[in-house]
Amino acid sequence: MTSADGALPSRNRLVFPLDYPSLEEARAGAELVAPAVGVLKVGLELFVREGPAAVSMARALDRDVFLDLKLHDIPETVERAVASAAELGARYLTVHAVGGQAMLERAVGRAARSASPLTILAVTLLTSLDGADLTRHGVAEPPAAHVLRLARLAWSAGVRGFVASPAELGELRRALGSEAILVTPGIRPAGSEPLDQKRVATPATAIADGADLLVVGRPIRDAADPLAAARAVVREIEEASAGVGVAPRGAH
Repeated sequence: MTSADGALPSRNRLVFPLDYPSLEEARAGAELVAPAVGVLKVGLELFVREGPAAVSMARALDRDVFLDLKLHDIPETVERAVASAAELGARYLTVHAVGGQAMLERAVGRAARSASPLTILAVTLLTSLDGADLTRHGVAEPPAAHVLRLARLAWSAGVRGFVASPAELGELRRALGSEAILVTPGIRPAGSEPLDQKRVATPATAIADGADLLVVGRPIRDAADPLAAARAVVREIEEASAGVGVAPRGAH
C-alpha cells in the first residue's frame, strides 16, 4: 500500500474500529470507509461473536488487520494465542503490558516467527482510566509515569509497538525513540465530544506528539457520511504530517 515514490499514504495511519454487533454490520461499515482507511481493527465485541470470520472479512478488503484482544494470561497461553492470530493474518495484535516480562517475551518471540509480519502492541493504560482510577487501584504514580514504566518493561522484553493515550505520546516518543511504533486511541477531530475516553486529542496534536497510527471510531462510524468523515481525518493527518516532517512507521 505504498505510493510510486515509496512513501506511505496518510490513510495507512488511520485505524477504523469495527465496533459492530454482527459480521454483516461490520462488513457494511468497513466497505463504506475502506477507501479512506489503511487499517481495520477487530475488537473483543466482534471477535467474540464472529471469531476468525471477522478477520477474514477485513483482510478481504485488502487492509491491514489490527486484532485488538488485549491478551493477558500465562505465557504459554498467550504464545499460543499469538500463533493463532498469526495464522489468521493479523498485522497487529494487542497484549497488556502488565502481563509481565515472560509473557511479553513469549508473545514477541512467537510473532517474530510468523510467516507474515505481525507486530505485538503493548497496551499501557486504557484511555478510559485516569489518575483517580489508578489511585483507587492502589497505584500511587500519575498516569504518565505509570505508562512510561510499563512501556520500559515491555521494551526490555522486546516489544516495539505500544498503545497509549495522546497525553503520554510525547514522553513515550522521547523515551523510546524513533524505533517505537506508537498507536493512539482517543482521537477526536476538532469539535467532537470526548465521550467515555478521558485522555483525548485531535489528529494534528497526536501526530505532532509522535503518533504513528491513530484510532478513530465513533466520529467516523456515527457521522452522517462516514466516508467523508474518514477522508476529513486523513486530510488532518496529511497536513499535520507535512507540518512536522514525520514518516509513518506503523505500516512497515
